[in-house]
Amino acid sequence: MASTADIKNGVVLNIDGQLWAVIEFQHVKPGKGGAFVRTKMKNVVSGKTVDRTFNAGAKIETENVDRQDFQYLYADGDSYVFMDVSDYDQIHVPAAVVGDAVNFMLENQNVTIALHNGNPLYVELPASVVLEITYTEPGLQGDRSTGGTKNATVETGYQIQVPLFLEQGTKVKVDTRTGDYLGRVN
Repeated sequence: MASTADIKNGVVLNIDGQLWAVIEFQHVKPGKGGAFVRTKMKNVVSGKTVDRTFNAGAKIETENVDRQDFQYLYADGDSYVFMDVSDYDQIHVPAAVVGDAVNFMLENQNVTIALHNGNPLYVELPASVVLEITYTEPGLQGDRSTGGTKNATVETGYQIQVPLFLEQGTKVKVDTRTGDYLGRVN
């Protein structure tokens, strides 16, 4: 058991059997009454964000979450196979844990996986990835008043919005958090 003095950004707490990562914390000492710690926490599994206040000195339970580098190898039914880059061990991660990251993962791409007691919690991708456009309609000029966009399918099968001038086969940079087009890559 730890106390509220041990709360820092990135610490993972076990509250009511669920794992919560601290995003922000603030130690508050009002002029009247006891001190407290105001936190903003994110559920490690579901991604839900909540604000929570702890009295100063209250006992909290911290958890050990290891973040390790893995390489994505291939999809195997309803799970994905990753290889630990340090010792070449392979782990199977269920599709529910991988989540939306599958839209931006290419084979042999490096990712970070958070593990708790050997169980994968979530897959973390780099902020942006470079993907090739495999299909897009030709863009028509002149039928718009502002800069237009069109649908494009990238090599993972995910659809993004891109400017009209982009052609099939162009490599583009895509934000992995939002799925937005960031620019062309030469």
